[in-house]
Amino acid sequence: MKKINLKGLDLVAYTETLSNGLDIIFVPFEKKSNYFISYATRFGSEITSFTPASEKKSHKVPDGIAHFLEHKMFEQESGEDPFAYFSKSGTGANASTSYDNTQYICYGTKNFEDNLRYLLRYVNAPFYTDENVEKEKGIIAEELKMYADLPDVQLETRLRENIYHEHPRRVDIGGTVEEIYKITKEDLYLCYNNFYSPNNMFILVVGKFPMDEAMSIIHQELDNKENLEKAQITPIKEKKTVRKKEESFVGNIQVPKIAVGLKIAISDLGEYDDLELDLYLNMFSTMLFGSSSLFRERARSEKLLNNFYSDWDNIEQYKTFLILSSTNHPESLVKAIKEELSKHELDENMFNRMKKVWVANEVKMADYIDSTVNNIYDDMIRYHKVVPNKIDMIRNMNMQTLERIVSKIDFDNMSVVIMNVQDEVL
Repeated sequence: MKKINLKGLDLVAYTETLSNGLDIIFVPFEKKSNYFISYATRFGSEITSFTPASEKKSHKVPDGIAHFLEHKMFEQESGEDPFAYFSKSGTGANASTSYDNTQYICYGTKNFEDNLRYLLRYVNAPFYTDENVEKEKGIIAEELKMYADLPDVQLETRLRENIYHEHPRRVDIGGTVEEIYKITKEDLYLCYNNFYSPNNMFILVVGKFPMDEAMSIIHQELDNKENLEKAQITPIKEKKTVRKKEESFVGNIQVPKIAVGLKIAISDLGEYDDLELDLYLNMFSTMLFGSSSLFRERARSEKLLNNFYSDWDNIEQYKTFLILSSTNHPESLVKAIKEELSKHELDENMFNRMKKVWVANEVKMADYIDSTVNNIYDDMIRYHKVVPNKIDMIRNMNMQTLERIVSKIDFDNMSVVIMNVQDEVL
């Protein structure tokens, strides 16, 4: 295995790629007693149109199929429930689907070898029938209806619909009830065979575990797993502008909510490595809207916000900065956010202070298995590699590059959604 020192973190990653393309990443924690295993595919809800390598015809599958497929992996032909298997040894297990990936996990302190082997086997044993697919539709439809009633989900869905013209990120990860009922077992096998392929997957193991035994099990279980050639994902022609700049609607809430999305075309910003660009954009948003920012301090003192959440949405051609908040003064908060973005005053002392805070946080998180899992997993999804020098990259960031990137952002390319309280009927 290749040894990668994660500089400044006192951690070492060991990586290997099997002949079939499967990436393996081990990060040992000898002083811990627990382990965490993730078996992941770069297949998420945003992939709904693709052409298999063996065909000339493209396929359009229903929205939500990645999440549906994740659910069906837990139904095995033997009838055994993977959750029940893991729980027998006190092992936790779960799975999750995002826009660009799906992962299957287990974690615990005992039965490492058996649990690793079982995880690999059940994820590599799809079992779809007309009957079990039909049964699952009702279950997932009820789940979607439940989530659709949540105000935060309604708000973010409206915002994404208003930001994106064509991109599948305008659709909920779970899809819609109408689309779910279109899914067939043939659709599921088509997606599984094209995207649950070794050259599109990786295994990440972090914690206290026997590396030699782990590698032996992986080789035994997966050396002979064959690839289909990678499917060609249909390109999405997404417009630069947001689809709709403003919208307001009424929700079943006690306090109004706002959502803001700033859409940025990557091609406008210049030539940068994707990780480097992410670091600078995250620095920009943290300086303006982070928990210790002047904006947050002013907004709290003026009682403009009750809570505040922000994050970046990354797709192939665009980066979108998302803000969601509840507030008794929605119009005033939106105005304050717009003004903060418009003037975007960047203080070099704060910039240098934030770099030190970032480095300290990276070092602190490296003491924890779950944080290390999240960081390396995100890097494998975003950048297809373990990043060995993130600490150095943060330390080498400079104010001039930040200002140059920010100067090219179109701050008018923004969508705002306000969710108002329904007037009481007297």
